[in-house]
Amino acid sequence: MSFLVEENPAKRRFEILVDDALAGFTAYRLSGEVLVFNHTEVDERYQGMGVGAALIKGTLDQVRARGDRVVPKCPFMAAFIERHPEYADLVVPAP
Repeated sequence: MSFLVEENPAKRRFEILVDDALAGFTAYRLSGEVLVFNHTEVDERYQGMGVGAALIKGTLDQVRARGDRVVPKCPFMAAFIERHPEYADLVVPAP
């Protein structure tokens, strides 16, 4: 199984492809240079396979690489960051 996380700016979300099939996404709204994430969804066919964690990790790695910050209003993303404190430096207070 191969994972690819890429941003879809037209839909304001990061998507994960599993073997070239859309398996999930995490949606955001922009507030300046801050991405406010409010929803993450993984297709039920891919749940329990680490797809959600791979999606959030890939998303946060891309956000870090371009120097942006996040507000994790989505409970799934917030829980991921709580379990992976190496991403805590990306979090800013809600605007």
